[in-house]
Amino acid sequence: MNYKTYAPSTDLSTILKCHWTLETPLETKPEKQRIVPDGCMEMIFHYGDIFKQYNQDGKFIIQPKCFIFGQISNTLEIEPTGKTGIYAVRFHPEGFSPFATIPLNEMENRAVPLQEIFGNEGLQIEKAILNATVTEERINIAETFLLNKLSSPEAIDRVVKSSVEILLQLNGQLPIDKLSEHLKVNRRQLERKFTSIIGLSPKQLSKIIKLQATLKMLAKKQFTSLTSVAYEGGYYDQAHFIKDFKEFTGMSPKNFYANNLIMSSLFLSDE
Repeated sequence: MNYKTYAPSTDLSTILKCHWTLETPLETKPEKQRIVPDGCMEMIFHYGDIFKQYNQDGKFIIQPKCFIFGQISNTLEIEPTGKTGIYAVRFHPEGFSPFATIPLNEMENRAVPLQEIFGNEGLQIEKAILNATVTEERINIAETFLLNKLSSPEAIDRVVKSSVEILLQLNGQLPIDKLSEHLKVNRRQLERKFTSIIGLSPKQLSKIIKLQATLKMLAKKQFTSLTSVAYEGGYYDQAHFIKDFKEFTGMSPKNFYANNLIMSSLFLSDE
């Protein structure tokens, strides 16, 4: 797999985490890949062949050609139907909220067609991106589209933005009660803000950030045992670590890496 990331323009750096592309040759054997949530929504364009998306019961649907993928909150598997060619925009956890036209909780674990979010404008950007021939052109089209729809980067709630920054700095190792106390915001109010602006609860995002930090530790082999990973990752014990790991991946840490999950491992390199 050829996976590349690109920094967003300065004007969109508070909204976007990165642009990325993924390509594989046609002769590559299609394989299911398990995707681990990272707390970020994405705008995805398949200029290659489309993907299957498997539900927890093993049944699959065919993803749209271009879509916004909502927050992932449980096990997700995808499988290419042919040659992979993907261009995508990854938003910061709170970054998509200025563009949302439907409640974010209605997008959870869904590939939502661009037309459902943006109407005819969604069809126009879909056509423009798919007709583009190089990544730089796609990035320019996507950023122009987003800038035209963005009234102000300051439109994102400051409390939520500060909350996300703190959770990321501490790798999710901060109880939500302590977070709301630090920000001087009622916990229920903070939860309502997160649900409407991020599409996850503070606890869910905290657990995802903690999991991502732990996965990077595992990927870099910076540990002596799973018990040491659990404690360094801020889990009460190894059993708690395995429980949370299974919640989002559907398998144990040991089995996760034994299964050579290429796509999940690729995305862990993003900072």
